[in-house]
Amino acid sequence: MWQNMTCFLGVLCLSVWHVDGVFGDEVKSVSVMEGQNVTLHTDDELQSQDLIEWMFGVQSPDEIIAELNREANSTSSISERLKNHVEIDDQTGSLIITNITTQHTGRYKLEITRSIVHFKYFNVTVYARLPVPVITRVSSSSESSKCSVLCSVMNVSHDVSVSWYKGKSLLSSISVSDLNIRLSLPLEVEYQDTNTYRCVVNNPITNLTQHLHITQLCHTSSGGVHGCGFTEAVIRLVVSAVVGVATVAVLVNEVRS
Repeated sequence: MWQNMTCFLGVLCLSVWHVDGVFGDEVKSVSVMEGQNVTLHTDDELQSQDLIEWMFGVQSPDEIIAELNREANSTSSISERLKNHVEIDDQTGSLIITNITTQHTGRYKLEITRSIVHFKYFNVTVYARLPVPVITRVSSSSESSKCSVLCSVMNVSHDVSVSWYKGKSLLSSISVSDLNIRLSLPLEVEYQDTNTYRCVVNNPITNLTQHLHITQLCHTSSGGVHGCGFTEAVIRLVVSAVVGVATVAVLVNEVRS
């Protein structure tokens, strides 16, 4: 009886160990930019009779996309979605994804079958290329000597933010989690401000910067006096007054004659 009990406990322990091997698997997060090449490593020394399968899914990896049968020395790429993007290293079993796109974002599963089955998971996030931020003048006021500008980016993807910096100090920021929308962030500056301002658009792995040139953008007058200094404004007023007096004098002479 004790022998049977020992055998039963041994089988039970072996079964529990195997289940732990299935559900206690490593999950590695990988973040890349669109267009890059990515290698998901097996980090395992392959054996001559191993069967390696790579699976993919947006939420759950249920589609076989590549496999390597070491015993038969054959490889195959199966998924039409990843066709021309996926290959498998026949020496290491690692999965190589070339020219990756946002459609390749999802969960990848490595399954190595030998005497027991080993699993390994990868969460891959692919970020779209960042759009270049554009700074435009919205309005300006001669009375307040201030200029309002707007930093905008078009067709942004998820996890993108737009921020204004004064030197190294963050002034304001806005972010979005939706796709294909426009992000805009305003800023008001003084005409005579000599500080350095920059607009930065970024995602978790990269950023693009556009500098604000106050002299070029805000001092370009469209007919008002907001782009002029005080002395120039006074001269304009004096000239206008002289012209007005001369006009009145001419009219008076014509009436008298």
